[in-house]
Amino acid sequence: MQTDLDWLIVGGGVHGTYLSNMLLQRAQIPRERLRVLDPNDMPLASFFQCAEATGMRYLRSPVVHHLELDPYALRRFGRSGPGRKTARFYYPYERPGLAFFRQHVEFVVAKHRLAELRIRSRAQSIRRCPLGYAVETEYGQLTTRKLVLALGLGEQLCRPEWAKPLAGSPSVQHLFDPAFSRSSLIGVGKVLIVGGGISAAQLACSLSSQGSEVQILARHQPRVFRFDSEPEWLGPRAMERFGQASDPSLRRAMIREARHRGSMPGEVATALRAELRLGRVQWLETEIVRSSVGPDGVSLWREGTTVPILGQRVVLATGFELHRPGGKMLDEAVDSLGLACGSCGYPLVSRRLEWAPGLFVSGPLSELELGPTARNIAGARSAGERLLAVA
Repeated sequence: MQTDLDWLIVGGGVHGTYLSNMLLQRAQIPRERLRVLDPNDMPLASFFQCAEATGMRYLRSPVVHHLELDPYALRRFGRSGPGRKTARFYYPYERPGLAFFRQHVEFVVAKHRLAELRIRSRAQSIRRCPLGYAVETEYGQLTTRKLVLALGLGEQLCRPEWAKPLAGSPSVQHLFDPAFSRSSLIGVGKVLIVGGGISAAQLACSLSSQGSEVQILARHQPRVFRFDSEPEWLGPRAMERFGQASDPSLRRAMIREARHRGSMPGEVATALRAELRLGRVQWLETEIVRSSVGPDGVSLWREGTTVPILGQRVVLATGFELHRPGGKMLDEAVDSLGLACGSCGYPLVSRRLEWAPGLFVSGPLSELELGPTARNIAGARSAGERLLAVA
């Protein structure tokens, strides 16, 4: 499968798919010279798997953040385009409904034939070659002049220490594990959800509406924020200050402070409060330290207690590990290519998101340049503007 390309994008989620669309349309890269390497058949497969697992109804991002280049394309799609029948928005900011957003993604992918660009495989190694970079896959080698690493966090699920010994148990599952099925929890008895953010709240409301007994175990009370970081991070007000911080450790601290981890928007909090008032969901502020699985279900212990919390199933709504994505493949590339990283392990890149000559990053890997919104759809659009300068 040795193929000489102008651009190869590793990762076919929101970032990889948007960037492929941008390179086709605005940079006018020939289709045969551009490919997206991803293990999933369809674009955004992991994104939609995670969203549907929670029972999400509306995206947290506003109407101008999507895969088409024109920021108003999604609004037109719902008002006068093929999406008229499914168009749903939550105001303010016209946050789109999940089903409607998915229809628009499928429309954009079909319109620009983005699925044809995909190679279903994984990158196993990266090395320099005379052309630029050689990427070894399960089915052969791809060579490219310019390489974009658009890797997400989706494959590094965060499991508390007490839950790691039970990782193979069907009674204790991570919400974002591809094997997880929300429907399998209906009618099984009491469900314990560990986590206090938007995913835990959405799952709890979805299950309770179908008659399940649900208890949320969280380390804090509900935190209500409209977005996962303040809108000022999308503009110069905050980003100029971020760009003036030359120390990567200071930038990392600014990112941590800006993100509202474990939070939920107002309408999700309102729905959750209604379920709490009705007694269909319980919220317990606690820290779990130990667990076991027996014939009667799962037992979870809090620190300093001898009486366990009992449930038939446990769902970990604990998100993703925040360390640098890419695993062993990227670790080896960092060493062999001599790539510069901050103390947090994330890439130190130029303003053009260039990590090494011809090697670029997007998504979480671009955080130390694009700030706290780097992972989001807005971050994909920002990355696209930076890459246009070198396309």
